[in-house]
Amino acid sequence: MFSGQVGSPRCETDATGPLSVYGSSKLAGEKAIRSALDQHIILRTAWVYGTQGKGNFLKTMLRLGAERYELNVVCDQVGAPTWAQDVASAIAQISPHIAQIPGTYHYTNSGVASWYDFALAIFQEAKALGIPLSIETVNPITTADYPTPAVRPAYSVLNCQKITRALGHSPPYWRESLKAMLSEYLANT
Repeated sequence: MFSGQVGSPRCETDATGPLSVYGSSKLAGEKAIRSALDQHIILRTAWVYGTQGKGNFLKTMLRLGAERYELNVVCDQVGAPTWAQDVASAIAQISPHIAQIPGTYHYTNSGVASWYDFALAIFQEAKALGIPLSIETVNPITTADYPTPAVRPAYSVLNCQKITRALGHSPPYWRESLKAMLSEYLANT
């Protein structure tokens, strides 16, 4: 949704600049909601992972970490890893107040990390919980070393001060949510 060109957390009122069809479609969805509903809450989030589904970074890292001894992970893209359960909790807390505080909000877990930092934390926490992994080495690489069809922003950190005021508390720190998610994952596998 944002270009990732600015190296500070983006506020809800900052100009957008999607880099891909994915970002453009999210922005188009927001515009459609705003034009159709006076009373709405749009919750922007990023770097979401969870125990369900197969297509999130965390579950991919667990799978690859069990299969391989060495991985290369991008280290020059920065964001806030965010547990889907924390997003759901924020939605449940804010949605009853739509009439009092409509608008757009940013929500991610607190703190920042690169994909490389996130991968290292996943493996460290998973090993501490006894999740079987083969991984021994994680190499930091640049985005240029790992080209993808979709262009991704280098810096995708969202400013969450507005939602913090609305909820009355800060989002949990990403590393604490990672531990909780992995514990839940282990209990259900």
